[in-house]
Amino acid sequence: MQRILLLIGQLNYTWTNTESLLIYLIGGLARTDKETAIIIFLTLNTPRARIDLVERLAKMEKTPKDCRDAVLEVSRKLTRELRLRNKYNHCIYSFDPESGRGATQLMRIVESRDAVRYGKVEQLDAREIDRISDSIAQLVALNKAIWAIMRKYGFKS
Repeated sequence: MQRILLLIGQLNYTWTNTESLLIYLIGGLARTDKETAIIIFLTLNTPRARIDLVERLAKMEKTPKDCRDAVLEVSRKLTRELRLRNKYNHCIYSFDPESGRGATQLMRIVESRDAVRYGKVEQLDAREIDRISDSIAQLVALNKAIWAIMRKYGFKS
């Protein structure tokens, strides 16, 4: 249980640290100052909205193709990691005191024409622990990739 909670804490820290670098991509792509980029970043309420903005700015005609390609590659990879981060930020955790096994219960409603389902339960097994560890490693790599983009294209930090 402690290992899982530490990994989820590390996932959240690594995500937040990496997501905050979007401020500099926003500022660089929009050609604005850091203070304005921070206000834009904080005004957008979700990571998905922030990533969407970065992608749209990158796709603008004035963005050089090699910069566009680099930013879009990073944003697509960040979006993949967002799914796992959201899963672990928007669920309830349960732990069996006897076995020590953990599980998550998603806090999402899935509605069809004639039924409502909610609370999908998934085990926190070795496979999930590996997924979390892999996601942390991917976020660290993305963090470094964003810094490289910032340096290469002169985006101020």
